[in-house]
Amino acid sequence: MATIAWIAATTVSGGVISVAIAALFALSAPASWVPALVSFAVGALLGAAFLEILPHAIGSTGSLQALFGTVLAGILGFFVLEKLVLWRHCHVEDCEAHHAEPNDQGRSGLMIIIGDSFHNFVDGILIAAAFLQSTELGVVTAAAIIAHEIPQEIGDFVILLHSGYGRAAALALNLLSSLAMLVGALLAYLTLQSAQEWIATVLALAAASMIYVAVADLIPGLHRRPELGATAQQVLLIALGVGLIWGVGEVVRPS
Repeated sequence: MATIAWIAATTVSGGVISVAIAALFALSAPASWVPALVSFAVGALLGAAFLEILPHAIGSTGSLQALFGTVLAGILGFFVLEKLVLWRHCHVEDCEAHHAEPNDQGRSGLMIIIGDSFHNFVDGILIAAAFLQSTELGVVTAAAIIAHEIPQEIGDFVILLHSGYGRAAALALNLLSSLAMLVGALLAYLTLQSAQEWIATVLALAAASMIYVAVADLIPGLHRRPELGATAQQVLLIALGVGLIWGVGEVVRPS
C-alpha cells in the first residue's frame, strides 16, 4: 500500500473514529448533565493546552519568545474575533446581545472549532511525518493521536452544546473540523520540510484558542454558581478533565 494511501486512510478514519466515540458519550448525556460537563471541558481544554500542546510546541520551536508571543497574539486575536462576532449581531450600545449569555451567541463553539481545526491540522502533519519514516511508526502515531483526541473531542461536543448548537450541528461541525487532519497530512506529504517549520506556530495558535475559550468564555459562567457544593463539584470535574488528558498522555506516550 502506497505511503500516501496509508496517510489518507489513517487520517480520515482516525478523525471519524475519535469524533464517533466522543459523540457516543457526549451526545447521549442528558441535557441536565451539560452544566457539569462544562467544568470537565474546562479541565480538558487547559490540560490539553498546557500538558500536551505547548510542551510539544516547545520541542518544535527554535525560539521560546517567538512561541509564547504567538500564544499571546493568538489570545488577543481570538478576543478580537469574539468582538467581531458580537458586533455582527448588534450595532447599538443597548442591544440585548451586549448582555447575552455566552451560549446565546455560540461564541465558545466558534472559537473551539477554529482551535480544533488548527490542532487537527498539526495532527495530520505529525501522522504524515511518521509514515514517511516507516509504516509501523505511522500506525503507532496515528493510534496514539486517535486515543488522545477522544477526551478532547468530548469537551468540544460539550462546549458546542453549551453554546446553543443542536446535536446534529455539533456532530457535523466536529466531523468537518476533523477534515483538517487530512489537509495537514497531505500538505505535509507534499511539502514536509516547509510544513514542519510551521508546526510550533500552529500548535501555539491551537493552545491559545483552548486557553481563551476556557478562561474567557467558560470559567466566568462557572462563577454564577458560587455556593460551596457547586464550587467543589466544579473543581473536582476540572481536575478530572485535566487528569484524563494527563492519563491518556501517559498511556500513549512512547516509553
